[in-house]
Amino acid sequence: MTYLSAILMGILQGVAEFLPISSSGHLALFQRFFSVENYEETQMFFTVLLHLGTLLSVFVYYWSDIADMIREFFFLIGSLFSGSGRRVTGGNSVPPARRMVLLIVVATLPLFAILPVKDTIEEVMGNAVFVSVALIATGFILFFSDRMARGRKTARTATLADALLVGCAQAVGTLPGISRSGSTISAGLLRGFDRTFAVRFSFLMSLPAVLGANILTLADVIKEGAIDTALLPVFLVGTAVAAVVGYFAIRLVNLLCDKGKFGAFAYYCWIVGVVSLVANFVVK
Repeated sequence: MTYLSAILMGILQGVAEFLPISSSGHLALFQRFFSVENYEETQMFFTVLLHLGTLLSVFVYYWSDIADMIREFFFLIGSLFSGSGRRVTGGNSVPPARRMVLLIVVATLPLFAILPVKDTIEEVMGNAVFVSVALIATGFILFFSDRMARGRKTARTATLADALLVGCAQAVGTLPGISRSGSTISAGLLRGFDRTFAVRFSFLMSLPAVLGANILTLADVIKEGAIDTALLPVFLVGTAVAAVVGYFAIRLVNLLCDKGKFGAFAYYCWIVGVVSLVANFVVK
């Protein structure tokens, strides 16, 4: 793998992780049609680093929210041990950051249902036909999300049922070609989330999901001894690029979602899905 390949994949990860076009799907198609040298041997470790890069961009962009949530998490734990948990975990007096912690915990639960089929999901990443069809499906999700009425729910008014449904959308978004951000933001809009809150909740709820998934993948990489330390400088360059590009991609998603402009990405997903589907039968 060259520095150019790493930079291109870093840009692809940074853009596709947050724009509703599926980063896993694009990375899979990039590897399929551009035949990145030694990619099979380095795929898992480099993928982990790329996701950690975009995870860093979420931390930077939403640092104020994350700091409040961390503080409220420890207040919540303390209150549970002091016996006042019932009083401080329900009702309108609960700080929004504390409710956000509870909502994200609930939204993360459906991911545990994915663990038994984790290996199967990783295998379909190499199936360009599946990824292409999934991208086309993502296009339909985005097309209809623009047509949903504007909601008003925020961290103060969103319910645990809302969080659970968005969490189910996140579980579906683990499939390569299905956009995690697109599916979760659309699910939030369907449940009446304010558009800005739908984006914020989607990205914040990705933190435990992405971190947990990468810890599991990293454990597999270490077990298989598939870390090539000679390529580490190349990997780190790609990771840094993914972090920087990801930060600006988050800003763009907030702007487009607020204006209800996800439809443009629907057409993009349809075009990429159809072209890659055709190319899969032409390129051998």
